[in-house]
Amino acid sequence: MTTETHSTTEHGMSNAGYVRIAAILAAITALEVATYYIDLGALFLPSLLIMMAVKFYIVVSFFMHLRYESKLFSWVFYAGLFLAMTVYGIFLATFHFFS
Repeated sequence: MTTETHSTTEHGMSNAGYVRIAAILAAITALEVATYYIDLGALFLPSLLIMMAVKFYIVVSFFMHLRYESKLFSWVFYAGLFLAMTVYGIFLATFHFFS
């Protein structure tokens, strides 16, 4: 009878790596909240969208382990991000947000 053990470092990330990623995500979230209190003018929306995309990439790559999977899976998630940002932009343009 053999017993198989599951490796905790299957994808090469240690617990310290996950803590670093969580700290990066927390810092980006703090910057997003800070944009509410700082007047960025026309850079408000683009800065939020960029930070959102970066956080999406980090979560999908590291926490969902897509960094170590087939590129097809990554493209499916990135296509969803692109679609969501496109729909959001069209929605804002419909209500003349940019004028």
